[in-house]
Amino acid sequence: MDYREYLELFKINTSDVNKVLQTALSHGARFADLYFEYSVANSLTLKEHIVGNAASHQDYGIGIRAVKGESTGYAYAESTELEDMLRAARVAASIADSNNNLPLAIGIESRYDFKQVGRPAVSPYHIEKGWDEYTVKQKVPVLQTLEKSIFSKGDEFVKVICSLRDSLTHVLYFNSESETFCDTMPMVTLIAQCVGQKDGKIENGSCSRSFRCGFEMLSDELIEEVASRAAAQCRFMFTAKQPKGGEMPVVLASGASGILLHEAVGHAFEADFIRKGTSIFTDSLGKRICNKGINIVDSGLVQRNRGSLNFDDEGIPSQETYLVRDGVLESFMHDRISANYFGVKSTGNGRREDFRFPPIPRMRCTYMESGDCEESQAIASVRNGIFVKDFSNGQVQIGEGDFTFFVKAGYLIENGRLTQPVKDINIIGNGPQVLKDITMVCNNAEIANSSWVCGKEQQCAVSCGMPTVAVSKLIVGGES
Repeated sequence: MDYREYLELFKINTSDVNKVLQTALSHGARFADLYFEYSVANSLTLKEHIVGNAASHQDYGIGIRAVKGESTGYAYAESTELEDMLRAARVAASIADSNNNLPLAIGIESRYDFKQVGRPAVSPYHIEKGWDEYTVKQKVPVLQTLEKSIFSKGDEFVKVICSLRDSLTHVLYFNSESETFCDTMPMVTLIAQCVGQKDGKIENGSCSRSFRCGFEMLSDELIEEVASRAAAQCRFMFTAKQPKGGEMPVVLASGASGILLHEAVGHAFEADFIRKGTSIFTDSLGKRICNKGINIVDSGLVQRNRGSLNFDDEGIPSQETYLVRDGVLESFMHDRISANYFGVKSTGNGRREDFRFPPIPRMRCTYMESGDCEESQAIASVRNGIFVKDFSNGQVQIGEGDFTFFVKAGYLIENGRLTQPVKDINIIGNGPQVLKDITMVCNNAEIANSSWVCGKEQQCAVSCGMPTVAVSKLIVGGES
């Protein structure tokens, strides 16, 4: 789609864009950009057979950035009236100049002949059935079917809450290098939570699925998958026990274990931490950091994935970046500022929560590629240990790479076999050390399509995944 088709949506013209860019450059900034955003987000919740919450939210505005030397100024306006944009541009220009020792220079007035940035060869998303074509009344049956499916799976289920969220975000971007892009990004998330009661015990289960697509996502197959997984997790908890703790081998299941990869390792590959020297991998580029055969990728091109994008929020076309190839650290994740600092090309990782925030290096869909062994072999290699499959939350110190993750569900491994279901485990370790301690990588890589959100300074939709891997040792916190 041509960017000119978005000008009317934001009630602007290229003359206004030129004036705002020139104002952002007026204190001698070397670079400026404008990020226009208009989003519509809807949510629907079904509880106790009744739609208890239905909401629609619209957000609209522009973010303006000016970069001078090592300083960045950022301001936004919840309006695209020319005077409001110029006021925000003056603030951004002033901030960029305020902590800068460079001499004040008046920006050269130029008229930019904008050229649209080329899209990826294959877009990672498209909309077959637009969300604006469906009313609340048409969405309610999806949640009713989901609720009914969970209740049908057993008398132990006493409470079910189902939610559907959909959004459509329109973006238009210009910068002082005469580049522009436009995009319309969909997102849909289906969530089920259930509570079960059995033999005096109360447990819960949940499942979410999130994709960049239209109403076509909500198939009978997906609804049944979400219902089955939420119900199975709840049932699992009735038989699970907390294991004894200690240092032991751990096998991380495929899919959701990727959250450990994201938190304990991925953030340390983001170039703002490298630039500040706070990442443990600061001096590791080009060096071996784990065993051969381990490949870690960050991609914005995984089809329908919630972390995928046609462009990052700085106008860089999406791409696939190998962070680790065959055990060697090959690349960091860069936005425009870190790429300029290190003299490399941006990897398309400049992302922001919305127009109120400046872009910073962020992950998209971060995953480990498959290896060449079977999951059964990884489990059989452990005499006494833990198999973990569902993580809930955790804490990470990015500088040192130390982490603590709470594991909701897993199994004991005894003499190479899965035995007792276990729950409520703390996994404690160090991200870089975990990479070094991976002894087996299985052939079942899986992207976890849950509703992952990264909270690094801002909230951003991301995704993660990995194959099953065997780790020689981690500290498992359980019963004392």
